[in-house]
Amino acid sequence: MILLKLYWAFFQVGLFAFGGGYAALPLIEEQVVHINNWLSPETFTDLITISQMTPGPIAINAATFVGIQLAGLPGAIVSTVANVTPCILIVLLLSKLYTKYAQLPLMQHVLQGLRPAVVALIASAAWSLTREALLSSQGRLAIGGINLFSLAIFVLSFAAYNKLKKLDPVLIMLVMGALGGLAFYVFKF
Repeated sequence: MILLKLYWAFFQVGLFAFGGGYAALPLIEEQVVHINNWLSPETFTDLITISQMTPGPIAINAATFVGIQLAGLPGAIVSTVANVTPCILIVLLLSKLYTKYAQLPLMQHVLQGLRPAVVALIASAAWSLTREALLSSQGRLAIGGINLFSLAIFVLSFAAYNKLKKLDPVLIMLVMGALGGLAFYVFKF
């Protein structure tokens, strides 16, 4: 029964996740945390972090990780296949339609209407992850619901990425992960 539920949940995510993996995050969160109660919000945030650090698209990685946590290897396979099936079918259909009707004004207006919706979904995912990462009253350095250590890691990472464009994002993640682990081990943040 769980395999069928996993398939249906991630089929829906794959069907409605326009705009890539980050746009799919609110849909995945809705299915995994709110509708099916498979993961807590904290575990979901950890899952997204791991999905970002591993190679491959974030939505597929998230589907695979949720599936493996709930039903082992069969769950991972079912979730991953369910997530990509609608994408494959939609891309095949749209490529046929686009090559035939690309110059029609209606097609251009549909694409123009999709762009802001995709940006809104990505912004929603960013806001949800930011809230979960920074707004925590746990730890020694929490004031007013904001974990100051997490905020400092966020600011350092943001500044390193934006100011030092030559730094590899993976290096930034590794350094900040090591810093976070060290701070937790030494200071119990």
